[in-house]
Amino acid sequence: MPQWRAALASALLVLASGCATRPEPPAPPPAPVAPTPEPPPAEPVKPSRPSVPSGPPSTANSILQFRSEVANHLYQNYQGRIYKGKMPPLLYAVGVTQVDIDARGNVSNVRWMRAPSHAPEVMAEIEQMVRKSAPFPAPVRLGNVTYTETWLWHKSGQFQLHTLSEGQY
Repeated sequence: MPQWRAALASALLVLASGCATRPEPPAPPPAPVAPTPEPPPAEPVKPSRPSVPSGPPSTANSILQFRSEVANHLYQNYQGRIYKGKMPPLLYAVGVTQVDIDARGNVSNVRWMRAPSHAPEVMAEIEQMVRKSAPFPAPVRLGNVTYTETWLWHKSGQFQLHTLSEGQY
């Protein structure tokens, strides 16, 4: 019986060795690589200068004073769009925005606190007007500023900002 087991083991070894894969031929040596030229030296990175305003320096010592400067800046940019006199009692839209302005006077964000969702075209136009008016007076004394403004929008497309509003009938 032990001879039978030895023969079986030998047969299995022969079968297993027949399943082995042939060794791969050796890979050819790699082709010589041409030397790459050294890249030109990079220009030094100029550090940003956040202390230098993009817009004219603001003289405001408080958020309220700064809001008034920003409102005047917007009125200056959109003189033909300002509703003259008292606004009628029923307005097409009223919206309240919060605008983040960095220390250089650039707009970093516009958020809606009260969106006139029935008039999405007004929302888009207000956001565009704010962003196109940048740079604003740079709040160098205040640093980064978030100010709130209420937009009173007439159906004609003219507006007043609550900060400079002449009121309503």
